Amino acid sequence: MDAATKSIPILGTAVTNYQVALNLKKFNGTVGGNISGTSDLAPLDKQEKMIKDFVPKAKKLGILYCSAEPNSKYQADEVAKYAKKDCLKVTKYTFSDTNDVNSVTQQAASASDVIYIPTDNTAASCAKTINNVALKAKVPIIAGEEGIMSKCGVATLSIDYYGLGKQTGKMAVQILTGKKEIAQMPVQYYKNPVKEYNPTICKKLGIKVPAGYKAYKN
Repeated sequence: MDAATKSIPILGTAVTNYQVALNLKKFNGTVGGNISGTSDLAPLDKQEKMIKDFVPKAKKLGILYCSAEPNSKYQADEVAKYAKKDCLKVTKYTFSDTNDVNSVTQQAASASDVIYIPTDNTAASCAKTINNVALKAKVPIIAGEEGIMSKCGVATLSIDYYGLGKQTGKMAVQILTGKKEIAQMPVQYYKNPVKEYNPTICKKLGIKVPAGYKAYKN
């Protein structure tokens, strides 16, 4: 996004990770220059904690994502760090495109107690295929976002994308009215992600939903 102009302010909306997207060597929360915006990345440490919430006896975590998506790799690496601190054995299972999803998901499901899928475009487009495999194997999936969770997961931290868009709009107003300089505006994150569960899949897997989770409504 930074190749088009260096002078006109650019605000991104729902960019998962600005450091990865802009190939920045260092990132302290503020991009600088003429770029800022909002991120749809829910706290990864809290996502990892959902694994223990829903599958407290889990020992083996499979992380399933597309190797061609840098943002997915970033999320997978971070969640793996938190999971290892919780004494989970972590194995990453990657597919390069939609053709590999079924076979790679079968590998993950056969060797994992629970699967984590980050915010991932390819996984989202193949969520039903993933569900067919994981549900048959009775392996629950914690998802990085609501779209994936609604089709194949048991839980997620839900981001309100309409609300995130409003946050970006408010940033634009501050720039246009001269109240703030974009170079000094840190990237903003959705303030109140919701702990959400998928009642349909939880019921099929016989999972008892922990307190504090809101049922997803299609």
